[in-house]
Amino acid sequence: MNKAIKYLSETDLIFKLIIEKYGLPTIPKRPQGFETLVLLILEQQVSIDSAKATFLKLKSKQPQFIPESLLSFSDEEFRSLGVSRQKTSYIKALSHSIINHHIDLESLATKSAEEVREELIKIKGIGHWTIDIYLMFSLQAPDIIPLGDVAVLNTIKELLDIHDKHDMEIYVSKWSPHKSLATFLLWHYYLSKRNRKVVY
Repeated sequence: MNKAIKYLSETDLIFKLIIEKYGLPTIPKRPQGFETLVLLILEQQVSIDSAKATFLKLKSKQPQFIPESLLSFSDEEFRSLGVSRQKTSYIKALSHSIINHHIDLESLATKSAEEVREELIKIKGIGHWTIDIYLMFSLQAPDIIPLGDVAVLNTIKELLDIHDKHDMEIYVSKWSPHKSLATFLLWHYYLSKRNRKVVY
């Protein structure tokens, strides 16, 4: 990690300033597999805390958290636990993909980030943001930046005054091969400046 921090600090002044002001970020880690992907689906477009509360309700209702057990829930049961109709359909699509062997989640750890993306993107409701976070948090992919993440976008706009998505993509390429750590630093800045603490 020290080598990556040195590289980013020398490549771009904003990282040196973030570390000087707020220290080093926590590097989030989550287990690989079905549970984490369900949690990420719940986290789409809502706060982490809100998604986690819904996730824990699901877990308490169905401790054996496997695709077969979640498919036994009716849409009404999902809704009573705070899961929207759309996200219910996404969780069921993921469950069906696993049960029908369209995807083997355990094998993803042996594949490249591009291969993981190609497999997961086929599942309804799993888009690039969800894949980026799974790659970073669960597979520890070192060179991912989720430019679909609001906090990342807003921080780049604020610190670098870059507002066009294409221009962002070109600019952040110089953070390679440590774009994941760059992302953790951007999140760290975003949360610290707002006195917010998130438990990933």
